[in-house]
Amino acid sequence: MTASLARRTAAELVGTGLLVAVVVGSGIQAAELSHDVGVQLLANSLATVFGLGVLILLFGPVSGAHFNPVVTLATWVSARLTLREVAAYVPAQIVGAIGGSVLANAMFAEPPVAFSTRDRYAGHLWLAESVATAGLILLVLGLDRIGRAALAPAAVASYIGAAYWFTSSTSFANPAVTIGRAFTDTFAGIAPASVPPFIAAQLLGAGLGLAAVVVIYGRPAPAAPELVVPHGEPEPAAT
Repeated sequence: MTASLARRTAAELVGTGLLVAVVVGSGIQAAELSHDVGVQLLANSLATVFGLGVLILLFGPVSGAHFNPVVTLATWVSARLTLREVAAYVPAQIVGAIGGSVLANAMFAEPPVAFSTRDRYAGHLWLAESVATAGLILLVLGLDRIGRAALAPAAVASYIGAAYWFTSSTSFANPAVTIGRAFTDTFAGIAPASVPPFIAAQLLGAGLGLAAVVVIYGRPAPAAPELVVPHGEPEPAAT
């Protein structure tokens, strides 16, 4: 599918909003149904896995289903997006994330905007965010490099579900989602003061993920120029 930039940007806004609504809403629901933090995290992570997989499947053919500024930036660095597209995608992702948080709050009769008081300010959490984000970038670009991009809905959702549990930060791995989650004072929230170092760690992780792609898969070969004959007709392929 070839969509206009406006439609692709809309897909990123709506998709990111729905993703944050799933993350925040399932966190609120889990906290209301159980006082066991392990059960709460399990419910939150399962809902995120299922929701993310569906959203990538639905919006992937339109915009690539980035829903994440570091994925968008990594795709640009890999020469798969233009700077104009990045400038459209990233703000849409941030606005969508904030809107998704507000929507989830409203669905559970919480104040539509309530800045989180959940402090997540610690070095081991920043390390976890770098690791989680590096793994995500390696996965997304690696799937493309090995010709397995069609597996992204299941693979990316599975990775995020696993990273909920193997990282101490529960794998935000997404600057837009991090910003959006500051707008809810619930289970999935993050205090505004904790947001900047999380984003810095995610950007560092994205750089490490890009480096890992080059080390493991090498740099992509430049596209060969099309051969043309004097009258402008494409040169027929050799048989």
